[in-house]
Amino acid sequence: MNWHEWLTTGALAVCLGSLLYHLFRLVRLGKPHDYASPAGSETEGIRYSFTSGMSPAKKESAYLHLPTYSAGLIYHTGTFISLALLILSLLHAFPDGTLALISAVFVSLTSAAGLFILIKRVAVRKLRILSNPDDYLSNLLVTLFQIFTVIRLAGGESFAPVYHIISALLLLYMPLGKLKHLVYFFAARYQLGIFYGRRGVWTKH
Repeated sequence: MNWHEWLTTGALAVCLGSLLYHLFRLVRLGKPHDYASPAGSETEGIRYSFTSGMSPAKKESAYLHLPTYSAGLIYHTGTFISLALLILSLLHAFPDGTLALISAVFVSLTSAAGLFILIKRVAVRKLRILSNPDDYLSNLLVTLFQIFTVIRLAGGESFAPVYHIISALLLLYMPLGKLKHLVYFFAARYQLGIFYGRRGVWTKH
């Protein structure tokens, strides 16, 4: 591997180690103890939290803003695909031909969704008030990562060093900012499922 691949590999190791540390802290805290008498099933609550409870029809913040919600889903899908492609790049198994073309077209759409979300955050006053520098930086890094993934897929071999530098910056920032919700999202949904399932709120739907 060349220097920029080693840089990204090191950043990936730091990122995974940091995220595992966050996960370890969560597991070590254990399940919160609830002294109230159970009125429902925690298991059913957890199931609902990760299935029907994720439907936009069940989330006011989603069904009132369906274009943004849809853009967010597309954007996140593009991020996971781009991360998978990064791993393939480090393994020297980057796709080419038709698969590369299909991937490039799709990630182009997902990066456009990211730009839409970023522009809306800047343009809409209510969102600007609620936003902090971390919101902008996280969005910018992920969107740049997707854009350079597209360039790399399109055969931009000369852009490989920049692609890996952007990737390394994203990986190093991920455990520090809001992007670490990669870990905390699942923990939060699990805890909500336990809480509302035990009270019978999320077991009658």
